[in-house]
Amino acid sequence: MSANDLIADMLTRIRNANMAKFEKVDVILTKMNQSLAEILQEEGYIRSYQVVKDKDDVQGVLRLYLKYDETGRPVINGLKRESRCGLRCYVKHDEIPVIRNGLGTSILSTSKGVVSGEQAARLHVGGEYICSVW
Repeated sequence: MSANDLIADMLTRIRNANMAKFEKVDVILTKMNQSLAEILQEEGYIRSYQVVKDKDDVQGVLRLYLKYDETGRPVINGLKRESRCGLRCYVKHDEIPVIRNGLGTSILSTSKGVVSGEQAARLHVGGEYICSVW
């Protein structure tokens, strides 16, 4: 499958796997997707992630292990792609959005790398507002 927006593809795969209650989901390996997976793991939205490379597969696969609470509900209730190919969304360090009154996380691509909104505010950097997770 060929996708133009690999970040949106990753978020959609996670959303669909959560609804189907899958234990893991495979997405295309890119540096951005790996950075997003690292933030999702740090914030506690996924259990872990793993880079899987086969001999035949040049691109590689990023395997995300999803997280559910004790009742079986997914930890990720929502994912939204904010900045997309047709409409880029940039925020300043003092305009970083707060998601669900602090219960969610905004993810930004900054000059310091891909960071959560809280880290970007601490570093006093703005950037491209990639997505929000709650």
